[in-house]
Amino acid sequence: MGRILAITNQKGGVGKTTTCVNLAAALALTRRRVLLVDLDPQGNATMGSGVDKHELDYSSCDVLLGEIDIRQAIQHSEAAGFDVLPGNSDLTAAEVELLGMDDREDRLRQALESVRDRYDYILIDCPPSLNMLTVNALAAADGVLIPIQCEYYALEGLSALLETIEQVRAALNPGLEIEGLLRTMYDARNNLAVQVGEQLIEHFGDRVYRTIVPRNVRLAEAPSHGMPVLRYDKASRGALAYLALAGELVRREQEAAGAAVETQQA
Repeated sequence: MGRILAITNQKGGVGKTTTCVNLAAALALTRRRVLLVDLDPQGNATMGSGVDKHELDYSSCDVLLGEIDIRQAIQHSEAAGFDVLPGNSDLTAAEVELLGMDDREDRLRQALESVRDRYDYILIDCPPSLNMLTVNALAAADGVLIPIQCEYYALEGLSALLETIEQVRAALNPGLEIEGLLRTMYDARNNLAVQVGEQLIEHFGDRVYRTIVPRNVRLAEAPSHGMPVLRYDKASRGALAYLALAGELVRREQEAAGAAVETQQA
């Protein structure tokens, strides 16, 4: 059964969508079956995966509103190498309509249940705000992956997100975990970036991924070509970072599974 990860940070411009698309591509290269769910009305993850958000028959909006079965909306992206539940600006209207619906926080989880066993990983790209779409993602997820840019306001914004995660855990999803924190757009020449990175490790320990995503021109260019950086320039520093992250993610899951087996046998 697939592991569902919500990739979120209410602060924009931290590499959230870049992480979702490129981690999905990296996991697909390791022969994992991957579904990317675009819940951001901007539809950038959809476009970055090689799917045109302007030419959709169905989208994640239709799925959330219960108008179609999720399998009707999922597309396979040859350009990216994984499946996509695409999103576009219709999601703005969906958020408003959800507010008047029963089980409004649980719509995505219910939809994903029917396809979860078809995938090893389901990655959800959340909007850069803590709204009903993000709550749906957190209610459906097993874990939260938080991309964070090492800058002055990073920790301040993080505290609000952690409070929201705690609220969702208490009210909707007791199994929700913080999967990890990923340092993005990192410049080791910047003293502040180094200091904030050290603070993250001090506060969160081994939940901070060892992998660091550097500032990289190829990462910035790839979305305009409608493909992950691993397809655009697989030798770039950005591509290598996301391959390393995928390896780290898989190793952590294998170690956790091994520990669980040992606990059961003890």
